This record gives sequence, structure tokens and C-alpha cells, in this order.
Amino acid sequence: MSGRVRLTLGAWAATLMAACALLPLVRPATWIVQAAFLLALQSGVGAAARRVPLARPLTVAAQAVVTVMLLTFVFAREQALAGLIPGPQAFDRFALLLQQGGDDIARYAIPAPLESDGIRLMLLGGVLVIGLLVDTLAVTFRSAAPAGLPLLALYSVAAGLSDGGTDWLWFLVAAAGYLMLLLAEGRDRLSQWGRVFGGAPRTAGGEPSGALAPVRTGRRIGVVALGIALVVPLGLPAMNGGLLDTVGAGAGGGSGGGGTISAVNPLVSLRDSLNADEDQQVLSLRTKTADVSDLYLRIVSLDDFDGTTWKPSRRSITAVPDGTFPAPVGLSPDVKRTEFDTAITAAGWYAQDWLPMPYPPSRVRISGNWRYEPQGMTLVGDHGQNTRGLTYQVTSLDVQPTAEQLASAGPAPGDIERDFTKLPDSLPSVVARTARKVTAGAANPYDQAVRLQDWFAVTGGFEYDTQVQVGSGSQAIARFLKDKQGFCVHFSFAMAAMARSLGIPARVAVGFAPGSPQADGSVSVGLRDAHAWPELYFEGVGWTRFEPTPNRGSIPSYTLPDNPGSSVPDPSRPSPSASAAPSAAPSASESCTPQQKKLDGCASESPQAALPTDDDGPKWYAFLVWALAGLAVLALPLAPMLWRLRARSARLGAHGRGEADTAPYTLAVWQELTDTAWDFGITPDESQTPRKAAARMVRLGDLDATAAASVHRVANAVEQVLYAPHPRPVAGLTDDVRRATAGLGAAAGRAARLRALLAPRSTARVVWAASAWWTRVRERAVALRPTWRKASGQQG
Repeated sequence: MSGRVRLTLGAWAATLMAACALLPLVRPATWIVQAAFLLALQSGVGAAARRVPLARPLTVAAQAVVTVMLLTFVFAREQALAGLIPGPQAFDRFALLLQQGGDDIARYAIPAPLESDGIRLMLLGGVLVIGLLVDTLAVTFRSAAPAGLPLLALYSVAAGLSDGGTDWLWFLVAAAGYLMLLLAEGRDRLSQWGRVFGGAPRTAGGEPSGALAPVRTGRRIGVVALGIALVVPLGLPAMNGGLLDTVGAGAGGGSGGGGTISAVNPLVSLRDSLNADEDQQVLSLRTKTADVSDLYLRIVSLDDFDGTTWKPSRRSITAVPDGTFPAPVGLSPDVKRTEFDTAITAAGWYAQDWLPMPYPPSRVRISGNWRYEPQGMTLVGDHGQNTRGLTYQVTSLDVQPTAEQLASAGPAPGDIERDFTKLPDSLPSVVARTARKVTAGAANPYDQAVRLQDWFAVTGGFEYDTQVQVGSGSQAIARFLKDKQGFCVHFSFAMAAMARSLGIPARVAVGFAPGSPQADGSVSVGLRDAHAWPELYFEGVGWTRFEPTPNRGSIPSYTLPDNPGSSVPDPSRPSPSASAAPSAAPSASESCTPQQKKLDGCASESPQAALPTDDDGPKWYAFLVWALAGLAVLALPLAPMLWRLRARSARLGAHGRGEADTAPYTLAVWQELTDTAWDFGITPDESQTPRKAAARMVRLGDLDATAAASVHRVANAVEQVLYAPHPRPVAGLTDDVRRATAGLGAAAGRAARLRALLAPRSTARVVWAASAWWTRVRERAVALRPTWRKASGQQG
């Protein structure tokens, strides 16, 4: 098989394997077969054009024309001449389908139906465009490495839209395709060089025993690089974005228009915010409400529970409503409410894709590109929009239900009960069993909810601890119920899951707890105010906040004991279980009982003071390790340049100048000259004599007279070393090499000079040296094996 054909097949396979990342986005996945066939036709046209041969631009133009004709035949044959040649009507058809595809993407959740011609045109057209780019770069222009950029773009689009559960699998598939393409190019280049630097080891019969050493080593390097690419991100916590991160990596980000919201995982970012070394101000508020102790800022709600974690389900987003927002779901006119305004200013470093707001909002005044998600009544940034440095005004409702209204709430609507009481089969049975035990004897769902809240916050013996690991897997909630230590994520996740097990619709809200009032009348919200809390649905009231986390936020007034139906004990009456004996349960404070703390009956700590204050952060050696790792990551791309600088210094200046040193010094200078020419694109040919190699270098490098004379002087010195009986030192060879290098650089373009400096081709010698060393090690091991066997037989 010729090198061109091998490269063409490699480009086709790499594009198709990268396109597999789009499979989870659309059902059924039969479109991939059609994409493979159309890609094959496109690649075949390119192979035929190169065989003629046509000029490179004409080859690309021919493939582009055929691509348009193929898309016309599939999607607009009725509007085209002879079903293949597109005209104005065909392009109008394409525009209509693209608009329809955009609307369908906004309307459908993933996976979208393949019946939509607009979505199918986007899929097939996108894959064919990427395929054309890959084929052009890797085959037509014989540069496979840059072809990874369009492949990466195709995978990144798919990974950005998918749920993320199997992204690692599609990354492996796409990476394998790219490595196949690089291997095909490498074999093609080696086949052009011939046997320049030695072939593969041979058997006793003279047959090669395996692939060429550079090919074998290239495979190993590819595998190692792929492994590093998979493992290193797992060890860098900064690569995991979240809702509360400062880099805008949360849901709804990206540069696209966005018709749906993607899922995010707030666990890591929430814990990191609570454990921040410095409690930086995130938001500054000014509000007209009299009591700011209940002023929670809600970012997003998590309503999809898969047994491992909670995340937002994919829901459609629309334009922000003009004027007043629709009333919250389930809120009846009988429930008391008041409106209040809040002016919010975000810090200049805080780039959040979701808009923090008091819930439920009824009006928002903000500049920029924002979209509205009706189910959660949240705003999400579009086309990269975020909160960095923004000031906005929110009008919100202060909903004030009574305990009687909550206790008398009727059943939830069917769609809410269906969607918000789902529990996976993997959830341990201890969760539902504990929920039934804690709420035994409760008269209604409201009473059950209050008993769950009080069990976590007061009577259950739980401790608030931000140093506890978040945990993962289906057993995470069960471990938390057993260990009884955690922070807001544990408490809110566990209470929401237990409420669902009792048939109460529940979800988890993520945002910020009430901040700290300032002397100027504003309220400061810091990183350590990051919080999560459960929201339960009651018909007639809607989504209702509960606070199960001890010493965090504020207890809702409708769950306090002066409301009928509440199970919170009355602190004015002695507890029947009071005893002078020491309790096994952890004590919150010697001067303030847990009940008093829950009822705000004693001086409360600020959220910052409630956090651990001991120096339990990263140690100095951890910072040192990360600093070294960062330097290593930065130095890795510069490694080829650094190796060449060191090799040049050693070859031109590390040898003696006596007669005994003439041969090694002259040969080292010659190797430096040929490697420098190689870096500028003149591949070495060791089958030629030094004189012919010098003439070839002068011709291909377009050297001026001064540089050419220097090259020939070095070549003459090499011939003297190789053929003269007693070679004598030649002065000025180092200067000759430097003049020749300057001539090569002057004749080359800026891009060629940068490549020669930053990505020198001659670093392939490192690969070959490593391959030769490994071959010698294997040969020694094989040679010693009979001796080992003989020795072991004698000892036995």
C-alpha cells in the first residue's frame, strides 16, 4: 500500500472516530454510517485528484465542490439541477434547514431525534467540513500534526454538549484515530528516507524481526502521551469547573447560542469555596428588605439525581421575559407575599455563568446576553456572558406561608411528582428506611419535612465539617448517615433524597447563604458564604426552602415551634430527656443548647466564624510539588529547543583542539551542521559523501556565497578526517557552522525559523537513541536468558 493511500485512509478513519463523540447527541445513531460513506467519497475524490496530479489548491477545490454536491443530493436534490448541482433554491433550502436545526436544538433535550433534517444537516455537514480540513492538512499538504486541531474542535463541541458520562470513552476513540494518522504519516516519511539510520533487528535468517525502531518507539511515545493526557487532568483539581468557580466554567457557558442548559457538578467548587484561605468578597448587595437574615442568593437548582450526585437536568432556555416574570409554579393567591428590590454588584474577578438572585425573582434589569430557564426561574449567560463586574437589579417575592398552609397542601401535580420524586435503583435502602424511621408518626408531608430538617440540624447528632471528603458513588449518602459529619452538600443532598423516598417532590438549590451586613448599609457576600440547601414542593406554596445544615444560614420561620404542626421542641419547657449525665452526642456549646441555636436564642456566629480556624490547609511541600509540576508542564513544550541548544553547545565547544581530538571534534561539528540543515527542512542523506551532501545543502538551502564557502570548508575537513592517514586540526570550523546557520536562517521564512527554534526536526535523534538503547537491552536480556536457565537448573 502506497504512503498516500495509507495517509488517506488514516485521515478518513481519524475523522470518523472523532465524529463518534457526537453519537450520544442524536438517536438513532444510524447517521454515522451515512457520514462514513460520504466521507469515503470525499476522500476518494482527493486521492484521485492527487494521483492525476492536480495542484494542491485545485485538489482542495475539487473536494469542496464534491462535498457541496453530496450535501445537495442528500438534502436538496429536488431544488437542484439533476439532483446534484446546487442553485439559489438549493442554498435557500440549506438556510431553511440550518434555521430549523437551530430551533430543534433549542427545543429538544439530548438525545435529539434524527428525524429532524436540520439537525442531520448540521451533523453530516460538520463532519464533512472537518473531514475536508483533516484530509487537506494531513494528506494534501503532508502535515498530519496540525490536523489534530480540527479533530479536537469536533470532539470539543460534542463534549461540551453531552452529559459528560462517557466523554472519556469518546476521547480515547478520537485520540486513537489521531495516533493512527500520525503513525501513517511517520511510516510514509520513513519509506521516503529509506534505510538511512539503520533498520530493524534481524533474525538469524536475515529477515527483519519487527518494525523499524522509530516506528516502534513512535507507537510507545503515542501510548505514553495518551496515558499522560488521561491521567494528568485527574490530578489537577483546578481543571474541574463548577458553579462557584471564578473562571466561568459553570453550566450555560461557552460561545454558542445555547438552547439547553448543560449539567454541572458543584461539589468540588463548593467545598473549595468554603475552605478558601481568604474569604474574598464575591457580591455586594443593597436591598430594601428589613430582614437580611433570610436573603439567600440562589444560582441554580439541581433536580436530576442519578444515585451518585445531583445536577441540573437539561431544560430549554428562552429569551428573558420583558416586564414581570410568570408567577412561581404552585404559588396560590392566598399565600402572603411582598415584593422587594435588591441591587447586586459582582466582583471584577467573579465570572459566574449563572446569575445569583433572591428566589423567586419577578423582574430582572441587567445588561448583556442572558437567557431564561422557566422551570428553575434562573438566568444563564449566553455567548460567553458572565457576571464579571456586573451590577444588576432584581425584584423578588418574599413568600410568607404559614405552617397551616403547608400542612394542608394538597397533592403535587402529576408532572412535578413524576419528575421530582425519582430515585435510582442504586440508592441504598438505608436512606428510605432512615427517612421512615425519623418521620414515624408525622401527620402530613410538611410535618415529615420539618422532622427531617430538625433531625439533621438538632436531634440527630450531626456535625458540620468542611474538611470531610465529598465522596462519590451510590453509597455516599449512606456513609454520611452513618458518620454524621459533613457540610452543606451532604446535608442538602441527603435530605432531598430522603424527602423523595417519602413521596415529597424535592430538589437542591446552590448559591449563597445570607451575607454579612456592613456599616454603610450594604451586605457583603463572600466565598465562604457558598451554600446548598434543599427545596421541597408543596401545592399552593410552590418550592419551599428548608435548612438542615447546622450553624449555617437561617431557619425558615414557617418551621419554628410557634407555628402549629411543627415538631421543634419548645425551649421554654424542660426537655423530658434532660439529664445531668454526660451525653454521648456532640455538644455545640456549653453556654448555648442546640435548640437555642436553632431558634436564634443566643449570639450566632457569622458564617466565617463558624468555619474551622485551625491551620489545616496544604503544607509547604504540597505547594513545592505543585510548583515543580507546573514548571515541568511549562518546560515540556520547550524540551526540543532546550535539547538542541545543549547539543549545539556540546558539539561546538566541548572537544579538545589537539591532533587526538581532531576526528571527534570535526565529526561533531559536521553532525551539528547537518542537524541544523535538517531543522530548516533539509533532511539528511547519509548515503552521500560529505562533498555531495554539502552541495545539496547549499542548493536546497539557497545559501549565499559566504555561507556556502563555510559549508564546503566543513565538508572538506570531514573528508580529511575520513580519508587522510593523519588528519590535522582545521581552525575556524565552529565559526563556519555559525555562518552557515545564519545563512540558512536568512534564506528561510519567519515560520521556518520559528519551527527550527521551537520544534527542531533533528530531535528525532533522541527517539532513535532511545530505541537503540532499548534494543541493546533486549538483546542482552535474550543473550543472558540461557545462562539463567542453566544456572537455575543446576541449583535445582
